[in-house]
Amino acid sequence: MAAFLPILRLTVLIAVLIFSVIVIGLAAHFTVFSEQFFDGYFVFAAMAIAVAALTILTVPVMIAIDFTRKGAFTSMVLVELIWFLILWVLWLAAAALAAQDQIFFFGSSSTSCDFGLDVANTACHEFLGIEAFSFLAWLTLMGYDITLLVYAIIGSTRGTRPWFSTVHDGLLTPREGAAAPAIPAPQQHAAPTGSTFDSSVPTTGYPSQEQQPYAQPQYSQSNQTPMMAQV
Repeated sequence: MAAFLPILRLTVLIAVLIFSVIVIGLAAHFTVFSEQFFDGYFVFAAMAIAVAALTILTVPVMIAIDFTRKGAFTSMVLVELIWFLILWVLWLAAAALAAQDQIFFFGSSSTSCDFGLDVANTACHEFLGIEAFSFLAWLTLMGYDITLLVYAIIGSTRGTRPWFSTVHDGLLTPREGAAAPAIPAPQQHAAPTGSTFDSSVPTTGYPSQEQQPYAQPQYSQSNQTPMMAQV
C-alpha cells in the first residue's frame, strides 16, 4: 500500500504528458487548417494549445525534481492538490469547448468523419481527437487529485502530517512519537537522613500526656506557692 501512491502518481503524470503532446500537435495542425481555409481560429483549439503547453512545461519539471531531490516543494501534497486542480479544471474547459463546437458543426455529440474531401476528413479526425484526449486528461488528473485528497484526509485523522509531506513519505503511516503520554508515578517522600523518628508517635492529632508528660507543680508547706520541679 505504501508504494501505491508513488506508482499511481508517476503513471498519471506520464499519461497526462502523453495526452498533452498529442493534443498540442492536433490543435496546432487544426489551427493551421482553420487559418488557411477559414481565415481564423477556433477558441477550443487555442484553449487546448494553451492548456497542453502549460502541462508540458510543468509536469516534466515536477517529475525531474521528484527524482533528483526528495521532499521538494513541488512534490508536497498540498502543492500537488492545488496545481492539479487548476490543470484539470482547464482541461475540462478545453474539452467542454470542443464538445460545444462539435454539436454546433455536426449537430450531435457523436458523428463520423465522412466528407468528400480528404482535408475535411483529416480536420474532422483532429477535431474529435482534441476533444477525446482533452476529456482523458481531465478524467486522469481529477481521479488522481481526488485519490490524493482522500489519502491525505485519512492520514491526518491517523496523526500524520500529510499536507506538507510527499507521496513517498507514507501518508497513512502515523508519525513517530505520537504515542499517548505516560502518567508519572507517585513520588514517595523519605525521611530526612540523620533525623530520629519515633514510630509510636502518631502523625496526626495532639500528643497525649503519656507521650509528652508535663511537670506537675509541687507545693511547699511554708508559703503554699507552687514551684515547678526541674525536669
